[in-house]
Amino acid sequence: MKEIFLKNKILIFRTLGSLMLIVGFAIYFWTTPKEALTQNEIAAANVARMEASVLRGSSSTTVSKPSSTKFLKEFKEAQKKQVRYFVILTMIFGAGFLVYSFIKPNRDKKTKLDSEQ
Repeated sequence: MKEIFLKNKILIFRTLGSLMLIVGFAIYFWTTPKEALTQNEIAAANVARMEASVLRGSSSTTVSKPSSTKFLKEFKEAQKKQVRYFVILTMIFGAGFLVYSFIKPNRDKKTKLDSEQ
């Protein structure tokens, strides 16, 4: 296994680096928010919301339930941060693997130092 890795080290690092960069960019563009709504879409959503509240208010009395919105907001924010950090780390490691695969080791300097001693 070690011989296979050493023989194909450059190919493995380049493939892994490019794959990590592609995955990082894909996740980044997948999670970016959509474009803003137009004024007509916002107005239509407001009208629908008002109609729904009028229908709910006239049909029955509302029973207040315990609110868990604060917990859900914090949970979603934590998830967004985790995804952001994951994307950043994926892109950094991908770029690092690609750069490392193109750097050639200086074996000539090492052999010259060994032969001088």
